[in-house]
Amino acid sequence: MIKNTKKIALNFKILRFFLIPIILISTPFFSNTKDVNAGLEFQWDQDSGFRRLKWFQKENKRKLRNKIYFFFRPSDRKTDLLKINLAIPKTFKSSLNEEKISFCKVNIGGFESRTKCLEDIPADIEINSEESGLRSINIYPYRPIPSNKESYAILLKVSNPKRSGLYQFHSYGQPKGKSISTYLGSWTIMID
Repeated sequence: MIKNTKKIALNFKILRFFLIPIILISTPFFSNTKDVNAGLEFQWDQDSGFRRLKWFQKENKRKLRNKIYFFFRPSDRKTDLLKINLAIPKTFKSSLNEEKISFCKVNIGGFESRTKCLEDIPADIEINSEESGLRSINIYPYRPIPSNKESYAILLKVSNPKRSGLYQFHSYGQPKGKSISTYLGSWTIMID
């Protein structure tokens, strides 16, 4: 009887020796690693005065329709803004339409709530295209955007470009009482 018990224990140790490595090696093949998000944002030239702003997008896959929210939180605005300029990178090849661009007071979502526009801010929207391929959007709100505790956003409803990659958008704002725009910050959008 003792001999049988020792034999069973030895067989179990040998089985365990071969079974555990097989399970550990085969685990990555059964899980879908393509859907893993890094949680890391890459910003060009981090030491040179670029200021990272928050953003949110509904879809990050190529060629899909997307809603991109470019946020202006209270900490991003030091004074009232008369004009906002959004510089679009040359490589972000997507058609822009004035009806698909809006400026709104926004609720920035989290665990308990969704990101959504609370109130549309009436504004004139102008799309500029230059011969060099640079594009920008100028937003002229009817009333200055106050530097209060509310968050605002530029909402773009666009189709994602055909090429995947990182796209860096820059924002400039004209403060109340000044005639030139100053740098507000940058967003780095990723399209897979």
